[in-house]
Amino acid sequence: MADQIFPFSGISSVAVHAGHEQDPNYAHLTPIYASSTYVFDDAEQGMRRFTGEDKGYIYSRWGNPTMTEAEDKISALETFGIADAAGAPLQVRTIVHASGMAALTTLMLGNLKTGDKILTHFSLYGGTQELVEKVLPPLGISAIVADLRDLNIAEAALKADPAIRMLYLETPANPTIQCVDIEALTQLGRQYNLIIAVDNTFATPWLQQPFAYGVDYVFHSTTKFLNGHGTAIGGALAGRDVEKMNTHMTKWHRLLGGNSNPFDAFLLVQGMRTLDVRMERHCHNAMEVAAWLEHHPAVAKVNYLGLTSHPDHETALKQMRHPGAMMSFELKGGLEAGKKFIDGLRMCVRAVSLGTCDTLVCHPASMTHFGVPREKREQYGIGDGLIRLSVGIENVADIVHDFDAALHS
Repeated sequence: MADQIFPFSGISSVAVHAGHEQDPNYAHLTPIYASSTYVFDDAEQGMRRFTGEDKGYIYSRWGNPTMTEAEDKISALETFGIADAAGAPLQVRTIVHASGMAALTTLMLGNLKTGDKILTHFSLYGGTQELVEKVLPPLGISAIVADLRDLNIAEAALKADPAIRMLYLETPANPTIQCVDIEALTQLGRQYNLIIAVDNTFATPWLQQPFAYGVDYVFHSTTKFLNGHGTAIGGALAGRDVEKMNTHMTKWHRLLGGNSNPFDAFLLVQGMRTLDVRMERHCHNAMEVAAWLEHHPAVAKVNYLGLTSHPDHETALKQMRHPGAMMSFELKGGLEAGKKFIDGLRMCVRAVSLGTCDTLVCHPASMTHFGVPREKREQYGIGDGLIRLSVGIENVADIVHDFDAALHS
């Protein structure tokens, strides 16, 4: 692999070259290996593959060359510049999935059993919240939700309930852009022997690398910034314990059936090659849009980590390279103002999801968090007039012009 023989000095080179191995037919880019199964030269080779002695492929639900490149590239991005306890480059194992929710399911069911509890915080992605509140409880796995920005509250929860097995963090969180301290919470979690997992979807490894703080797992919906073009659904689970990822977690992944596929993996690889240049523009535009929104008379509040008005501004500066491309803002007119604003847009796109090249605008109360009861949404800072914004890479003056016209429509 290129990243093993050349000392990359920057993450842009990692994004372009890491994970790639020369194709046997000398294709410049790893092709889409559209084969469900793989042949064996003889019975002996087949046996060695099933025992793991031979690392060749067997069946695409279990692995595929196109999927392997996506996995290795994510591993390289998440660990670039990070050393292990012995001072060697940190090694992790990534498994790509059919969706972010599939990767999250592997994470949860592969690590938790009946009677275990998850400690997490409010303002999570709606699908994650529904999983931990509706799907896992019938299996005997429950969640404790607390304001983990306060370490005293976090520690009090851990002291009060020895059944807590996992600390699950989503930072920045969806859609209030809440930010929790990965390093401090990881240190606390280690004292209680917790499994520590971080959803790094909003940030990407370009903005923050949770493995640098000692977490066990990093989770992604690769559909978002990693793909960057809105062309494929996908998820990824990266783990620090390579042996466990290659055995126990691989078994859970295969049996749960949430595998990726060669076509989506191919699109993901192509998207990641431009991650560096895309994120630079995303972040530059977001800072300007947030500053403009903060002074608009129709806007009651802007949730953006780059603004000193955000309560988690200092935490973000501590662990993120830049405040990022995601924000939300509350319109003074509530639900009707939110609907009117969205309907007035002419260039920016009315859509859920995030991380694509174009600016995406959605209304969480009626879209991404529709399944969350109103009282919980409001408790978590998701009001009826909240607009979530994924800032794209268009000319920033055009984004502002579109917003200004929509707010005056």
